[in-house]
Amino acid sequence: MKKTRLVVLLCMLLAGFLVQAQNLVTGSFNIRYANQNDTGNLWVDRAPVCAALIRFHQFDIVGTQEGLRHQLDDLQNALPGYAFYGLGRDDAKTKGEHSAIFYKKDRFLVKDSGDFWLSEKPDAPGWGWDAKHNRICTWLKLEDKKAKKIFYVFNVHYDHQGVVARTESSKLILKKIQAIAGKNPVVLMGDFNGNHQSDWYLQIQNSSNLKDTYTLAKDPYVNNGSFNSFRPFPKSKDIIDHIFISKPFKVIRYGVLTDTYHGKFPSDHYPVLAELSY
Repeated sequence: MKKTRLVVLLCMLLAGFLVQAQNLVTGSFNIRYANQNDTGNLWVDRAPVCAALIRFHQFDIVGTQEGLRHQLDDLQNALPGYAFYGLGRDDAKTKGEHSAIFYKKDRFLVKDSGDFWLSEKPDAPGWGWDAKHNRICTWLKLEDKKAKKIFYVFNVHYDHQGVVARTESSKLILKKIQAIAGKNPVVLMGDFNGNHQSDWYLQIQNSSNLKDTYTLAKDPYVNNGSFNSFRPFPKSKDIIDHIFISKPFKVIRYGVLTDTYHGKFPSDHYPVLAELSY
């Protein structure tokens, strides 16, 4: 009788663990804005490939960068199981590039959302410090419908020229995450235009709350850097697209995805994948 009760108790504990433990496939993907001068790499050809990549790798959440509104709509139409949120960086509506977040709409419930700009006046469109362009960070407060757990996702694209802007952006990001998410779990992803040695990367990596999934992964899949410039033999091994997490997230696997089609690339960046458990 005692053995039977013990077996039943162990089964109940195991069942409870299985219900609570959830895997989450996250990604950061700079899809390259629809530039008509990208001869041989036009968006009309890349769009179905980008959508197929997201679908095949079964991302639950993917932060995109550089997407113009019509590009996001194209992805949405090709991915009916996903929804997205994100404002245009130039008018807080639809104009300019976005840092939109796509998520599986049957799994997640949006509890809150917002955007802020990487500048001295983050509540309105505008560039900050020595940046060349407006830069925006988009965030979502999500509830996993099955697990009944709340967490925040932040997605950002740092400036590609302003050194001061990138450094100050990391300071701002950390302050904003603290103010918006508080003690809730956080995933921060994006194109940071900085490798593992850059000051703005290290500010986040050395913070008390957030750590890079690359450094937490047991066996990261990193045969290339994350920027290819549409070139078949990119020389740089730098990873400039990152996914940071806070506790209680843990990393199951991490990889820079070098998918191609007919010798071409879906974007001038490789997407980064981090599968998490929580």
